[in-house]
Amino acid sequence: MAAELGITRSGDSLGGVVWDILGQTYKPVQLSAASFAFDTLFPPGTFVPPHFHPDQDEFIRVLEGDFDLWLDGEDLKATAGDLIRLPMGCKHGIFNKSSANTRALFWVAPSMRLYELFTKIDKVADPAEVVRIAAEHNIHFLPPPG
Repeated sequence: MAAELGITRSGDSLGGVVWDILGQTYKPVQLSAASFAFDTLFPPGTFVPPHFHPDQDEFIRVLEGDFDLWLDGEDLKATAGDLIRLPMGCKHGIFNKSSANTRALFWVAPSMRLYELFTKIDKVADPAEVVRIAAEHNIHFLPPPG
């Protein structure tokens, strides 16, 4: 798939697609073989548990609010304007522990099968099923701490 020339307008998504991933809202804004970008809205208390992408670099620009992060065993915080850099293989978890929404632009390179994964886990309410499907798309969640 080649990159497309054009503009994805603020608030819009590619083809009007909007995913509900365990209470978070994801909107794809760019897709090519080289990269995939999506706008996100994390309501208070939502999170992505620790996981890793063995074959994708991931980047997150925090647009509003803040994230508490777990990056390879270290607890950090990112606030509006910060860029989070997650090289492939880096174990990371992303949490909105605040009382306000957090908005961010995420992108991965290369895109691999992440778009397909989000399509398959849209509105799946069972976290265990999300973890199972993610593994089929080479995104690997870590077991809960013992």
